[in-house]
Amino acid sequence: MSAVVNLEGIKLPRVYQHILFWLMASVIITAMYAVQSNYSLSLRNNILYMPVQIGYYYLIAYWLIPKYLFVGRYTAFVLLFLPLLFVSTVISRIIGVLHVSPYMIQHGYIKDADYIRDTHRPFLTQVFDIQNLVNALKGTNFIIGFVLAIKLFKMWYERKQAALQAELNGLKAQVHPHFLFNTLNNLYALSLNQSPKSPQVILGLSDILRYMLYECNADEVLLEKEVFMMQQYVKLEKLRYEDRIDISFNISGNFKDKLIAPLLIIPFIENAFKHGASETVGQVWINIDISVRDNHFKLKVANNNPGKPEVDNEERDHIGLKNVAKRLVLLYPGASHLKIMDEEDTFLIVLSLELNLITQPVKQVQKKQPQPVKQLAAI
Repeated sequence: MSAVVNLEGIKLPRVYQHILFWLMASVIITAMYAVQSNYSLSLRNNILYMPVQIGYYYLIAYWLIPKYLFVGRYTAFVLLFLPLLFVSTVISRIIGVLHVSPYMIQHGYIKDADYIRDTHRPFLTQVFDIQNLVNALKGTNFIIGFVLAIKLFKMWYERKQAALQAELNGLKAQVHPHFLFNTLNNLYALSLNQSPKSPQVILGLSDILRYMLYECNADEVLLEKEVFMMQQYVKLEKLRYEDRIDISFNISGNFKDKLIAPLLIIPFIENAFKHGASETVGQVWINIDISVRDNHFKLKVANNNPGKPEVDNEERDHIGLKNVAKRLVLLYPGASHLKIMDEEDTFLIVLSLELNLITQPVKQVQKKQPQPVKQLAAI
């Protein structure tokens, strides 16, 4: 009988992570210096020097860098770093003079007559010997420099990820009020005419807002749910334009167990209605085609082009498309391609994505996910 231990999701407390790191670093350093002598001597010397290196590291990493370097106080950083560098080097030399050199001479590791004679010089002369100070400086900063490089890279990466996440949240947040404003306008137009379709719009809007508020906070959502909600949005728009608009919404392929960033599709469809239908007098058309093959997703949105006004304004510049293009760069670097063609009679958008797959599909036991229909039903 064999037992399988699942370590996924287990995270050591931060203090244990640091202890484990320094134990591993001590083993590596000991092994490096053991090449020149033996393992027991290298381990002994490493135990003596390691507290100085650890203290030196934490003062730099958790005091000087965050309180001075990262906030732009560079002069103060240098003025504090140089004394710290000097003190740590001197302490290392004191340990060498008092504990390392005598032990190595006593146990026969060092037999050089000149070296032995130098150990009989006055204490301060030994400590502040230039050559030995330089060697102590190199020994201390070689290890700490490597560890600090790892720490700085980690801090840089975390800050970069935080900045990217903040930008993504800002871009996604712009979709919410923009969409809500347009839908409320639709509801207002129907209510002015006392349309019997107003309750249907309210129900549809309620479903979409529930999805946006409670399910779109995740990094990714089920593709089938995202497409289904987009179909609901198109139905709401079709209620507004009624017979004046000809809409074709077709999907093909297997949408199950595939993930996509939430609210990534709606700006393209919303753009077709806003700059196609609302700016055109008379009959208008919109074609939406979504296809999935393996993990390859393709969206095509085409609409009649009302033509450009004499003076372009901010609305005409398709701000929503610019925002979603930024999201694509951040969310799907190297895995997306967006093509926009602004022709005389047609405005066409083609989006290609490499989707993430659910490796172990979660069995739906509470509520069945809504399935997107192959073609938009007539209202």
